[in-house]
Amino acid sequence: MAKAPAKTRKRAAANASAAAAAVTGDLPAVTVRHYCQGIGDSHLLTFRKSDGSLFRMLIDCGVHTSITGGGDLIRDIAADISDETGGKIDVLVVTHEHWDHVSGFTSAAQIFHKDKFAVDEVWMAWSENPKDPDAIAFDRFKAQALSALQGASAMLDAVKGPENYIGGLRNGLNSVLGFQFGAAGEKVRAARDAAAALSKKQPPVYLGPEIAPFSIPGLPNMRIYVLGPPRSKDALKLESRASEQYPLASDSAPQFLKPLRAALDANNGDGRAYSADDACPFDPHIGTPLSDILNGNIDGGISDFVRRHYSENLPATGPEPDGDDAPVRGQSWRRIDADWLGIAADLALQLDRGVNNTSLVLAFEMIDTGRVFLFPGDAQIGNWLSWKDAKWTIGQTEVSAADLMARTVYLKVSHHGSENATPDRNGLGLMTNPDLSAFIPTNKEDAVKVRWHAMPYDAILHALSTRTSGRVIRADDAWLATDNGRPDFACPSGSILAIRSCARDPKRGPGGLWVEVDLA
Repeated sequence: MAKAPAKTRKRAAANASAAAAAVTGDLPAVTVRHYCQGIGDSHLLTFRKSDGSLFRMLIDCGVHTSITGGGDLIRDIAADISDETGGKIDVLVVTHEHWDHVSGFTSAAQIFHKDKFAVDEVWMAWSENPKDPDAIAFDRFKAQALSALQGASAMLDAVKGPENYIGGLRNGLNSVLGFQFGAAGEKVRAARDAAAALSKKQPPVYLGPEIAPFSIPGLPNMRIYVLGPPRSKDALKLESRASEQYPLASDSAPQFLKPLRAALDANNGDGRAYSADDACPFDPHIGTPLSDILNGNIDGGISDFVRRHYSENLPATGPEPDGDDAPVRGQSWRRIDADWLGIAADLALQLDRGVNNTSLVLAFEMIDTGRVFLFPGDAQIGNWLSWKDAKWTIGQTEVSAADLMARTVYLKVSHHGSENATPDRNGLGLMTNPDLSAFIPTNKEDAVKVRWHAMPYDAILHALSTRTSGRVIRADDAWLATDNGRPDFACPSGSILAIRSCARDPKRGPGGLWVEVDLA
């Protein structure tokens, strides 16, 4: 049986504000401070140990490149985490390798510095383990895919074409790449590695669904279940519906990569011949390079027709056979030179969904009450479905994933509330506890700017509101723009005992910096 994470050392000092009792007079099972960067995740969990000291767990710290002033915002968040914890974290959880979950560890490196900020343990998913064969194979695919997508992005930047297609493709591709790279081109790998290096005690602990449920010394009332990421390649590549799969296994990924890579290599050269038949339907010696025709190097009727109807700005050289002798200008819009780059969108989607499906998913069960707090990272459909039949034996009792879902009273909503990150029947449909409450790390205005119009997805918002009796907090809620604002729902209510909030410094922009909930 795989070993549970090592014992975490006791904090030397406790922060008084986090230890405060809820307004009802009951001590919370956990206090969660959600940071409100919108398209990004950072959650500080505080548990009270049996000796009265506080146990701190930080889950992720990042912001997407599309967020205006995101670098300053994540530094403000890091500074608040340091102030709140005294620069000491018991466990740092890195759910997956996306920029909006790890950027803070490089963007705020002066705060998250191993000489200034102490971390006992770092937990990551098995998919980040450099010694795991499956992780190595997936990492190889990621490297190849990112290289190809960067090449496609550079070519799209140089393409002149109708913005309704080329512009949309360019923006969509760059939005996905924003999860992989920072505004200055930093690699997400560097941020992930910076997070891993914060632990002086030991190397990262890599967790997967094969890990038995475990408790943390000093927290005997809490049991942690590792639900994901799945080991199954089929689960990793499963997108929004069972019938819609994107190939992620190493044996099928080249179907996307080989032709795209070959075409990129050819276009970076002289453009006269493709190096592999994967890139074009005909052998290299068949046909005439379009550049030779447009430059006037090839004569003949076909060449004249091509120049007349597909050139950027050439006047007609004579009457057409049908008698039309009007000059024709600006006809390059007819060409499909860049359409082959559309395959990059499919590759970007499979990469994005695959990495999200490698999210580390943790369920925190309070043993005395049986209540569960679920933090699924950015898990998408494949990850969720992979644990639906999972079962564990605890003493003489069998516990199923469906049972955990039925007892879930608090949900950190996956992937900013996007359409394919919270299933119905095998997700919210199983969360039947009447005390269910939820938090969504999302910002609708920022999502619209980068054309993610379905983030958060209206149907999921409606389902969440119904399941929680309206106890849904969003990072872009207007009431968070003032200190200790009041939500629309009653408090205490459901699993929420108390709520506190802190607005951003007005000089940094509007909105909340964090919202904190005491949970029972």
